[in-house]
Amino acid sequence: MIVQIRVDDRLIHGQVALVWTKELNTPGIVVANDNAAKTKAVQMTLQMATPTGKKLLIRSVQDAIRVFLDPRGKDMRLFVLVNAVQDAATIVAAVPGVQAVNVANVGRFTQDAQDAQALSSTVMLTPPEVKALRQLAASGVPTFSQVLPSNAKQSVQSLLKNAHS
Repeated sequence: MIVQIRVDDRLIHGQVALVWTKELNTPGIVVANDNAAKTKAVQMTLQMATPTGKKLLIRSVQDAIRVFLDPRGKDMRLFVLVNAVQDAATIVAAVPGVQAVNVANVGRFTQDAQDAQALSSTVMLTPPEVKALRQLAASGVPTFSQVLPSNAKQSVQSLLKNAHS
């Protein structure tokens, strides 16, 4: 069961490793990212950043969806990391029972920065990502922006009020 999908440019980093894995109490972390799945250097970096005692699985988005749909893992609590809103929307559309999506830190390193619009201080999205965020907002899965558990959750609807497209 996917406890939370977090959209974060950096995938695994200090906040994720030290704070969110404890907050969500998930033994498994899945990085669903096409680049990470095929790049050994990225995989090694992610493995080094994974907290001791946590299981890490790195898969392409489509391979991760196959893992999530496998009945053998239905009772395993998973924290899923992606670095694009579209990837989160793809997973939510394909996998029933996702409990939450956190659009936390995204867009600061986008190659299409000239087309990106700031929806908050930590969320900058291109027009296709805004469209994907609208899909997430309409999915029925609780979707919000929250950098740290101690921060208030900001609703996606309030983020989308700042979006033009």
